[in-house]
Amino acid sequence: MTIRCVIVDDSERFRASARRLLSSQGIAVVATASDSRQALRAVEEQEPDVVLLDVGLGAESGFDLAPRIRHGAVIMVSSLAPDDLAELLEESPAIGFLPKDQLSGCAITYLLRKTPPPGM
Repeated sequence: MTIRCVIVDDSERFRASARRLLSSQGIAVVATASDSRQALRAVEEQEPDVVLLDVGLGAESGFDLAPRIRHGAVIMVSSLAPDDLAELLEESPAIGFLPKDQLSGCAITYLLRKTPPPGM
């Protein structure tokens, strides 16, 4: 089964490179978004398995958006060090965190598999 993914990041360059990378590794990137409004619309329309959500969305915070995502598991991504985000990540509904330079189809698959389905 192919993993369906939405990428939410304010950097067009990152969205494009992440789409290329993940697509080449068997992840179906079904939509991308640059802000909360676009992200919520894309997630509602596409019902992805996973949403890659940047911690910083320009003037917005990915941590504020994460609880509003109703379809798909959320994985936070950032170029910031995980230690700098530890407290926010702990309070977040995200299933995990990936540094942008460690993004891969394997890392996404691992995080999805280690997380039990809701209600278990």
